[in-house]
Amino acid sequence: MFDAKMPEAWRVLRIQSELVDGIEQLIKVRGAVTVFGSARTRQSHPHYADAELLGKLLAEAGIPVITGGGPGVMEAANKGAQEAGGESIGLNITLPMEQAPNPFQTISLTFRYFFVRKFMFVKHAVGFVIMPGGFGTLDELYEALTLVQTGKVSPFPIVLVNRNYWQGLLDWMQSTMAGQGYISAADLQLIQLVDTAQEAADIIKAHAASAMGVQQAPVV
Repeated sequence: MFDAKMPEAWRVLRIQSELVDGIEQLIKVRGAVTVFGSARTRQSHPHYADAELLGKLLAEAGIPVITGGGPGVMEAANKGAQEAGGESIGLNITLPMEQAPNPFQTISLTFRYFFVRKFMFVKHAVGFVIMPGGFGTLDELYEALTLVQTGKVSPFPIVLVNRNYWQGLLDWMQSTMAGQGYISAADLQLIQLVDTAQEAADIIKAHAASAMGVQQAPVV
């Protein structure tokens, strides 16, 4: 007899398989930094150059680089890391547009479910660097902030690169969110704002030096 619930049951197994495969593939990765940013950033754009330099600086310091595996900022960070001889990890997602795996990944995984992919972004990270981006980038920024704010992960740096791009958002957080009591002033201290890839890399390297070998996994 046909069971109408069977498709949902199989979906649970597919989710489980993505989790198991992702954990198994990345089990040896320690002390990585996850870099977020727009898939729409062109190779000729200064943000691309910044992300490429960031990947290079992190790789030269022995820090694995994780991105969403797509084009734009993700490609640039993977490229910088790979060409510097470092671990360059791409956690790709199946999407109807924009997302095609870039060719600069030493480890490449593909996910169907955003929430499984986001778990993997955090599980092996000792820091997040957020380059200019759109809705997806904001989603990942707020995910990181929420996890640290609520103590679901050990505190790690959340670094925004490019003051001109991010300052307006931070001003709104301070004047409206904190001003009306929806977050505390201390919550804003979870974010570090810098102008250059070098500054971001320096923050991450300083933190990684003390956190290396400690897996930053969500509490489950």
